[in-house]
Amino acid sequence: MSEDVITLVNTRVVPLGLMAIMFSLGLSVTVADFARLLRRPKATAVGLGGQLVLLPLIAWSLALLFQLPPAMAVGLVILAACPGGVTSNAVVFAARGDVALSVTLTACSSLITIVTTPLLIGLGLDYFYASGDAPVMNVGQTVQRLLQMTVLPVAVGMTVRQLLPALADVVVKVLRPVSVLILVLVIGLSVVTSAELLKDNLFTAGPVIYLLNLLAMGSGLALARAARLQQGERMTLAVEVGVQNATMATFLSLSILNDWELAIVPTLYGCIMLINAGILVRLLKRRQAQAGTEGDSDNTLASPKEGAAP
Repeated sequence: MSEDVITLVNTRVVPLGLMAIMFSLGLSVTVADFARLLRRPKATAVGLGGQLVLLPLIAWSLALLFQLPPAMAVGLVILAACPGGVTSNAVVFAARGDVALSVTLTACSSLITIVTTPLLIGLGLDYFYASGDAPVMNVGQTVQRLLQMTVLPVAVGMTVRQLLPALADVVVKVLRPVSVLILVLVIGLSVVTSAELLKDNLFTAGPVIYLLNLLAMGSGLALARAARLQQGERMTLAVEVGVQNATMATFLSLSILNDWELAIVPTLYGCIMLINAGILVRLLKRRQAQAGTEGDSDNTLASPKEGAAP
């Protein structure tokens, strides 16, 4: 693939794809959703804490524990610093979780990470590239691009939702699967354009990235259980903490920091999280089906036989 095509993808396709994803998120959110979260402070606090605090701590700890090269370590930090993506909303919907909680947590974290993402990435660059040669990040430019890529599309989507709710319902049904397709395409393009780099680092980065995804989902579930949240909320938080906006992480790695090595982690994580999310949905659906069957059996056993006295 020529450098001109790669540049076009990084500077045009990925940003436009990210904006489409965030616009579809905005179409699913209303001001009332934010107000509803304030009436559910426990689920909100646990969800945002898992996404914005616990996940970066896990990523940083794994980078130190496995003594990853600087690029991979910072790649983990970039991924963990990004909010949950629309993919998490689709997974929660498929698993029959709390979609309203999922969508609104994604929107909230997307707004908050305008500030926290550049901060965490800056700390990661300073720490893991202590010997020098770190990619240069312009904090002001990063915040500006994140505003353009996230806050503006979400705000436009919410406005359309408020003024034209019927249109928003139609468009979001189209954009939701398109958003997942965009994620797959971005990951696919990253794999194609950096195949040799991925091949050389697969056995170094792969196990750590897989472990990060498992720990992220498990930690979200554990936090929700510890907080005694409802079953649907537990599953939702497991997905929200584990399924990240890999498209944004790729955009930050390639378009802001202009370093292909940093994109290794979000590219592999995007593949792994989709596989694990699919497995999670299957397991949850099977458990729900078993619970429903057991409930039907209990009802049959508990019901009086025909002809018996009530």
